[in-house]
Amino acid sequence: MSGRPILATRGLVKRFGGVAAVDGVDLDVAAGEIRCLIGPNGAGKSTLFKCLTHQHQPTSGHVLFEGRDLQGLATHHIARLGIAIKNQIPSVYANLDARENIRIAALRRRLAKRELDRVVDLVLAEIGFDSRLASQPAVTLSHAHRQWCELGMLLASDPRLALLDEPTSGMTREEMLRTVDIIKRLNTRATVIVVEHDLEFIARLAQRVTVLHRGKVLVEDTMDKIEANETVRDIYLGRKKETIHAER
Repeated sequence: MSGRPILATRGLVKRFGGVAAVDGVDLDVAAGEIRCLIGPNGAGKSTLFKCLTHQHQPTSGHVLFEGRDLQGLATHHIARLGIAIKNQIPSVYANLDARENIRIAALRRRLAKRELDRVVDLVLAEIGFDSRLASQPAVTLSHAHRQWCELGMLLASDPRLALLDEPTSGMTREEMLRTVDIIKRLNTRATVIVVEHDLEFIARLAQRVTVLHRGKVLVEDTMDKIEANETVRDIYLGRKKETIHAER
């Protein structure tokens, strides 16, 4: 990695009572990268994400974004710096249609109306929403379409860093593959960090993988080397490795 990372953590700790869900994590993510975080249930992945945006206040340690220490900043201030998070459960305006959801996300960019309309149309095309889907209330969309609508909201907001927590949860394989394409489009504009369990998804997307175990970084490497790591296979991958190769 060359130059200053866009995101770094130093000695990051989050305790709940006597339990350290995140335990001294040092992480460096380069600008323009797609990084995937994997690990068994309870490894601290989602807690780490929420510490990055101060949805959970870290117990100790530091989060640095473009060299700036985020300590003491509220979640909405962090969002204004250009960090966007998509949590596992889609967060859309249920009674508004997809177009209006995406328009609201784009408003933070303070664009002129003509440019705002152009951005909204472009994003709808990027997530594959035709006029029927665009005008459909979000509450009536399928699970996958709500996920894509929220990814469209991320695209429209034009973040510098996008944090995606299990964006393919509950999807079919075909829907997962479509989500890979959308995230690759997002990555042309933003650095992306993804928490995921779907190993085929990770193999198709990640440039580098960080494995968490018991709140600590176990190993970081390419997916091929992660798959070959005996310790990782023992604690997490197991037979899933053969499944990845069978499905590619």
